[in-house]
Parts: sequence; structure tokens; C-alpha cells
Amino acid sequence: MTLEPTLPLARARVFYDGVVNEPRVTHPEGVAVHPDGSVWCGTGTGDIVRIDADGARAERVASTGGFILGLDFDAEGNLYGCDMKHCDVFRVAASTRELSRFASGFRIPNVPLVDARRGVLYVSDSYAYGEPGPGIFRFDLASGRGGLWYDLPLAFANGLALSADGASLFVVESASRSVRRIPINADGGPGQIEPWVEHAPRIPDGLGWDARGNLLIASYEPSRLYRVRADRSLELLIDDPDAQVLAHPANVARRGDTLFTSNLGRWHITAIDASGI
Repeated sequence: MTLEPTLPLARARVFYDGVVNEPRVTHPEGVAVHPDGSVWCGTGTGDIVRIDADGARAERVASTGGFILGLDFDAEGNLYGCDMKHCDVFRVAASTRELSRFASGFRIPNVPLVDARRGVLYVSDSYAYGEPGPGIFRFDLASGRGGLWYDLPLAFANGLALSADGASLFVVESASRSVRRIPINADGGPGQIEPWVEHAPRIPDGLGWDARGNLLIASYEPSRLYRVRADRSLELLIDDPDAQVLAHPANVARRGDTLFTSNLGRWHITAIDASGI
């Protein structure tokens, strides 16, 4: 692994400061970019917050009163959010902003991921830290019907990412410090899981993609982003030894050449200029 970060920490800045601004952003875990360029996050008090594209203003759209983990949008702009307190996946309707329960039956629903090609939503269930368990759920976006899709034990299933061709699902196993790839068979079922990144430093958390199709790993501890090279080796993309601008980033989202991270350890959303790499 490259020891020196590719990007200097000066490329990262506080995009929205939830300490001094209203609405407050308390320990954001999930972050997602809306088709209109706005950046949305969830908080440790169950709030779902929309931040203007320039980061100048924000509004509280809805609240579950729980603890929001991962977020994702479907093609119509409906938002899906996992709630750790309620053990449910919630949906915020694009047209009305009405909040409703979309799916239940989880231990720790962590990350939702929309597969627009198939019209389905994958959800990682972390089960319990230190106790591997199933797994990954899948639900039809139109009807909400679904259930357990990958039923073999995973060591704290966390971040999810879909390959560009839609043929593979990547999942972080935080407790085993690894990323796995699960092929998606022609019938939609899961294929044989395989290791993709082994021995990641400390606690890998979220997954995303850069503008060039490279897999990104948000590291909860230490506070870093990694990039996976073509040979599956890890490149240290950016590092914050003091955990001030990057403060235990749990998830990463992209808008063009800008990366946005949530910061579970603090009260802000970070923007990273990833142009030219």
C-alpha cells in the first residue's frame, strides 16, 4: 500500500458545518448526492437533512427519531435510509417528502443500495459486531416485497457498491477488515462470494466510486479514504491524522470530481477536491 497520501489534506474542507448552523448535523453516518446536486445526510438523532449544492444552506426534511445510517436515492429521487434504532429502512417520497417505512426484519440495517437496472434495493444487515451473520437483503422498489438475498454469514456487513456493469455487488466486512465481491447471476441470485481486498487497515466502512471508476473505501478508523487499484492493492488517497476535517468518515458519495464524506465522529459534511487524479 502507498504510504504517502495521493491527495494533500488541503484538498478537503468542511462543506456544511452542523455545529454552528441550523439544522444541526449530529454525527452523520450516511451521505448521498441528489440528482439536483444537493447533498443529503442522516444524523444520530434520526434527522434527514438536505444541503444546498453550494453548501450554504440546509433544511431538515424528515426525522425518524432514531439513528440514520446509510442513504441512497432511486432514479425518481426517492430517498432510502437505514435506521439503527428502529431496525427498519425508511423511504422519503420525492414528490411529497412523506416519510414511511419501506422494509423491516433486520438486526442492524446499515446501507441501502439502489440497483436501477433491476429495480431493486439491496440492504446490508450488520447483524452484530463480533458475531457474523446474514447478510444482504433485496427488495423490489415498486412493491417493497423481498427478503434475505445473501444468507451466508458476513463479519459485520457494511458498505455496498454495485459494479458499473451491474454484474457484481461489493460489500465491506468491517470486522474482518475486508471487501468481498458477490457476482449477481443472470436470474438475479447471488453467486460465489470472493475476496477483493484483504487486510484493510483497521476498520473499513463505506464504499463508493471515483470519477474514473475506481473503488473507494471510507475508513472509519483511522480517518482516511483509500482507493483500490486495478491489481486490487490499496492506495492511501487522503489522510487526516488529527480527525478534524475527516473525522471517522463512514460513507462517501461523489458529484463529478468532488467527493463528499459523512463524519460519524463530528458534526459536519466534508467535500474533497479529487480532480486531476
